Amino acid sequence: MIQTNIIYMYRWFSALFLAFISILTYNVKKIKYNKDMLMIKEIKNNTLYFDGCNTVELAKQYGTPLYVLSETSIVEKCTEIRDTFLNRYERTRAAYASKAFLTLSMCKIIEREGLCLDVVSGGELFTAIKANFPSEKIEFNGNNKSVEELELAVDYNIGRIIVDGLDELSLIEEICREKNKKANILYRITPGVKSDSHDYIVTGKKDSKFGIPLDDDVIFPAVEKAINSPYVNFMGFHFHVGSQLHNNESHIKALEIALKLIKDTFDKFGFIIPELNVGGGFGIRYTEEDDKKPYAYFLDPMMEKIEKFSNKLNIKRPEIVIEPGRSIVGEAGITLYTVGTIKDIKGIRKYVSVDGGMTDNIRPALYQAKYEGIAANKAGEPKTDVVTISGKCCESGDILIKDAHVADLRRGDIFAILSTGAYNFSMASNYNKNPIPAVVLVKDGKSRLIVKRQSYEQMIENEIIPESLI
Repeated sequence: MIQTNIIYMYRWFSALFLAFISILTYNVKKIKYNKDMLMIKEIKNNTLYFDGCNTVELAKQYGTPLYVLSETSIVEKCTEIRDTFLNRYERTRAAYASKAFLTLSMCKIIEREGLCLDVVSGGELFTAIKANFPSEKIEFNGNNKSVEELELAVDYNIGRIIVDGLDELSLIEEICREKNKKANILYRITPGVKSDSHDYIVTGKKDSKFGIPLDDDVIFPAVEKAINSPYVNFMGFHFHVGSQLHNNESHIKALEIALKLIKDTFDKFGFIIPELNVGGGFGIRYTEEDDKKPYAYFLDPMMEKIEKFSNKLNIKRPEIVIEPGRSIVGEAGITLYTVGTIKDIKGIRKYVSVDGGMTDNIRPALYQAKYEGIAANKAGEPKTDVVTISGKCCESGDILIKDAHVADLRRGDIFAILSTGAYNFSMASNYNKNPIPAVVLVKDGKSRLIVKRQSYEQMIENEIIPESLI
């Protein structure tokens, strides 16, 4: 009896010790990531440093507006994805959602870090091709792919095409028949889940331009057609519930719906779905109000449900794919501006204008996105002033930050807006004939130009004056 109790106590303490070590290891990793992120943004000698680079000197060297990306930050996020998902769970992939930010150099970083690439247009696919990104690791999303885009995808033998509409499969079949090829496809479904985000970045509700609705008379004939098609390999389903999410409830709800669809597909056709793409949408920190969660917060509960589902159905677990974009590159970027006109309307508002605006960051005007900023050359000074950071475009809505708490700003100061790595460069425009800013990659105190500043000549190089106007 005594021996039995000793054995029991030993096992209990062993289990407790292992659990403690596991929690400690996870927290150490979490602390490391947080510490490293804090070290990327530093204040030294009253100046903002970003990944070891003096931001004021960057502004002098490359001009403003200027996008600045931290390679260290990007790599750390990729490392977190590997540690908490790819290396933890077998048969998983992470496809960087390139719409967040894509250049030739970014393709190289993503390839080096072992991630796949999610593209949504012929231009993004072409960029990947020009960067020699491995074709089998490219996935093609989008709700209205053209014939030309699909032909490019088939010619390049990309890994997956995410079919977004019923007629798209017929197009792919026709292209594959003509080219004597076979494409791997997934169906993007509309799970009918409303996520807690701005309507412009909510994509999983039924009333959406994205995905195939889950009505029985719609989805199952489409599934049967894909299974039986000689021109495609039907790989499974894809869903995406929205962007900039800080709660996992919508992911879980959508997953449950997708798993039911997988079961119904198995019951109706005897077909075991090889893959399930659960999308992205993992939120980042733009302001102190944002409650940023680690990848594990979203992924661990989903993987647990998928494992239990597969075991209960006695089928092989599908390969699970995620599509992080904003969460990889968002906080890795800042934008530097030069302060210009200052307009102080007594008792109402103080406007501080910068040399950029909605042309390099449309998000505040598009869906009221919020940012934080800091005077890069006065980074250590008290934030004694409350101002509105405005852009230079001829639009009243060209406001970057309302009621920003800042140091006393003067013309010529360098102002940095934080967490601008995602969607800012991607959505930059030539409105008012403003050039697209340059992009600089920084790491360990060194900077490298990865996108040249657009010149006035380049802006008009495709414009033509017909002879009738000469």
